[in-house]
Amino acid sequence: MKKIILDTNFLTIPYQFKVDIFEEFNRLIDEKYELVTLDCIIEELKKLSKGKSKDAIAARIGLELIKSKNIKIIKAEAENSDTALLKISDENTIIATNDKLLIQKLKKDKRKVLRLKQKKYLVMI
Repeated sequence: MKKIILDTNFLTIPYQFKVDIFEEFNRLIDEKYELVTLDCIIEELKKLSKGKSKDAIAARIGLELIKSKNIKIIKAEAENSDTALLKISDENTIIATNDKLLIQKLKKDKRKVLRLKQKKYLVMI
């Protein structure tokens, strides 16, 4: 079973761009998969969620999605989420992120990445 590991910026897509990422996962992935995120990503969302800005609202919605979609939380063994995502990725994982630098590193390691394209839909690269 594949694991889709959701980065911080990916969990804010539903609010920021009105894209149903869960419907998009089903469109792109033909096999069974498990949705996962990291404990350090939860902490990032909690920090971002303070206040009344659009980013804060998006982060709060991201935290709610983790609960409502029963997304599994994994303990990260790294000092930051990007490092943790690089360490945890393997041939059975797909990293869902829009972080350009992280995408470059994952592509260099020949890892699968899901990203938002044209602010409308997801693509696998």
